Amino acid sequence: MSIEDDVALLERVPTLRLLGSAALRMLAIGSELRNFGRGDVLFNAGEDADAGFVVQRGAFRIEDGISAEIVAGPGTLIGELALVVAMKRPSTAVALDHSAVIRIPRSLFARVLESDPAAARRLRDEFATRTSQIASDILMAGGKLST
Repeated sequence: MSIEDDVALLERVPTLRLLGSAALRMLAIGSELRNFGRGDVLFNAGEDADAGFVVQRGAFRIEDGISAEIVAGPGTLIGELALVVAMKRPSTAVALDHSAVIRIPRSLFARVLESDPAAARRLRDEFATRTSQIASDILMAGGKLST
C-alpha cells in the first residue's frame, strides 16, 4: 500500500479523522506496517502499551479474559488509549487470519499533536464528550439498579 492508501485508511477511523489530512499524512509516513499469520498475537493483556494499531486487512479477536470479546476488522483502531497515555494492555489481541496493522507509536502520535494544536484540541474535545457520555450512562445504569 502507498502512503495515500494508508492516509485513506486512517481517515476511516473516527478518532483519527478528527486530526485532519496533514496530521494523518504525518502518521502514515511515521508509522510501520506489521503482518500477522492466523493465531499470531498482536499483544497480550498486561504488556506495556506504547502504540495503537489500525487494522489494514484481516481481523483480530480482542478478549479481556473475563467475558468481553470483540472482533476488529479493517479500519478499526485497537489500543486507542495507548496513543495518549502510558498503560498496561487490558486485553489480548490475536489474528483470526492473515492480517496486517499500521502501528502508530505513542511518541509519534504526541509529536503530531504537538505540531498541530488545532488537531489536539479537536481530539481533546472528542475525549471530553465521550467521557461525559460514559459518566451519564453510568449514572443512568446506577439509577436503574437501585430501583
